[in-house]
Amino acid sequence: MRYIIPVTLGVVAFVYGLIDCLRSEPSDVRSIPKAAWVVVIVLLNVIGVALWFLFGRPQYAAAGSAPAQRSGGQASGQRQQSSGRGRSVAPDDDAEFLRNLSVNRAQKLEAERLRKLKADLDAREAKLRDDKLREEHPNDETKK
Repeated sequence: MRYIIPVTLGVVAFVYGLIDCLRSEPSDVRSIPKAAWVVVIVLLNVIGVALWFLFGRPQYAAAGSAPAQRSGGQASGQRQQSSGRGRSVAPDDDAEFLRNLSVNRAQKLEAERLRKLKADLDAREAKLRDDKLREEHPNDETKK
């Protein structure tokens, strides 16, 4: 009974590490090829998973890290291409996304400003029409 927790943690770590290795892009895996990492994880179980996390797992987070430099020297805020698939970056790190946010915000503010100007213009035109009608027919108001 006292071995259940360590065994369960070992099995969970093994399954997680194996799935993580299988789902990573072959071009992003460090040290040895991806197939070799699968063999190491399967043969060495928990030790293989620990080695995977320390030496084989791709590192995506650091700016200017090896994956960004390997993919052609792109800035870390841009989308990277590996094996024909785009890898997303966090929205707050994506310069294009932030630019689009500011453009959308500016467009909404301009649309709101134009709506208010149109409403003001319509109100002024209506007032001028009413004033013109009163000037043309001054007796209509006294009959009411």
